[in-house]
Amino acid sequence: MMSLSYAVVIPARYKSSRFPGKPLVDILGKPMIQHVWERCISAVGTDLVYVATDDVRIRDVVRAFGGHVIMTSSECLTGTDRVAEANEVLQKDFIINVQGDEPLIKPQDIITVVTEYQKNPEIIVNAFCKISDEENAFSFTLPKVVFSVSKRLLYISRAAIPLTKCGKNNIAYKQVCIYAFSRKHLEFFLNQGSKMPLEDQEDIEILRFLENDIEVKMVEVDNSSLAVDIPSDLDAVRNRLLTR
Repeated sequence: MMSLSYAVVIPARYKSSRFPGKPLVDILGKPMIQHVWERCISAVGTDLVYVATDDVRIRDVVRAFGGHVIMTSSECLTGTDRVAEANEVLQKDFIINVQGDEPLIKPQDIITVVTEYQKNPEIIVNAFCKISDEENAFSFTLPKVVFSVSKRLLYISRAAIPLTKCGKNNIAYKQVCIYAFSRKHLEFFLNQGSKMPLEDQEDIEILRFLENDIEVKMVEVDNSSLAVDIPSDLDAVRNRLLTR
């Protein structure tokens, strides 16, 4: 089989509604985007990692620590739209999208997603893991996933899913924001031009694919990841880094 070209793209937006300036927030002496970038280059090398942003502040910081930057428009609805715009420049067969708010991402988890996609090219791949003891399955900042026996994504929600009829959550998995998208799927996503109803309600962009009957394959990774969605998430990340 012909080798497929790919890159890792980290979308980074300064004007986050829940946490403005999030990519540049300091975590133990480094901006968060640098933590993510360093883990990505550990997985695939410096030449294959790009930060996609519309903000010159983020561009300048990334260039200062040696990263590649692709400037995108300020009209991107989501990080995946930004990644899709970046691939209009890169023209890769597929893109690994690593969210810029996952400073504890393990390089091996990125490799796992790359490998899974290469086994099944043209199928969207998204990572997941068990919710750890220090996390809350009822937290609205944590996207929870449910999937079929073949690991096809059934739904993803900020609500606590699934629940028993007594309101207990005995099965708890969360999304880890590492994705593999083909060029075709990224073009489709960008060409939609607007969010889908469930995507808009949940503020979870992978739902744009599910709502258009496009399958998403889930692959399990290590449960060490902690995303930074709001400022209070930083303490857990800093504590985890300090105890390693």
